[in-house]
Amino acid sequence: MSAHPTGDEQDRTAGASAEGSSSAVERDAPRPAAELAAELAECKDRLLRALAEQENARRRAQRERDEAVKFAASSLARDLLATADNLRRAIESVPEGQAAGEPVRQLLAGIVATERALLEALEKHGIRRIDVLGEPFDPERHEAVFEVVDDERPAGTVAAVLQPGYLHHERLLRPAMVGVARSGAAD
Repeated sequence: MSAHPTGDEQDRTAGASAEGSSSAVERDAPRPAAELAAELAECKDRLLRALAEQENARRRAQRERDEAVKFAASSLARDLLATADNLRRAIESVPEGQAAGEPVRQLLAGIVATERALLEALEKHGIRRIDVLGEPFDPERHEAVFEVVDDERPAGTVAAVLQPGYLHHERLLRPAMVGVARSGAAD
């Protein structure tokens, strides 16, 4: 056999290389401008959507971080509310006639000052007591414990407060435990 290809072999090799180059030409052939413009528009749209989604995620994370910082003291404040309630009960438990003695008056003054300092500290951090007496009952802010026959107040209003409610930056920290007025005509 000779080292040089025969005529038939040359034709086959040339044919194979022509087929290979024609598919390469098809791949590298310029695509229509409309097709390129559509692909570019699609890529641009996907990029803009991805950027918008990334910006929304960044804003959402910032908002969540700000709220976490703002309301970080909620559980501590909730635990301190029992102390504020107990100070108020201690103040209200002193009978009128007993407050006349000097030792009792000094003790009562100390308890009042302690309650005031605690409430001021809570308020400095956005926690405040809500006054609900006489307001219409609101199940979002009040917890009804009992009904009171009260002809002086309209039915459905708060007639008694057993435990005050508190807000933390306008978010309910603890609902007020209340007695709700009803008219005596129902009996």
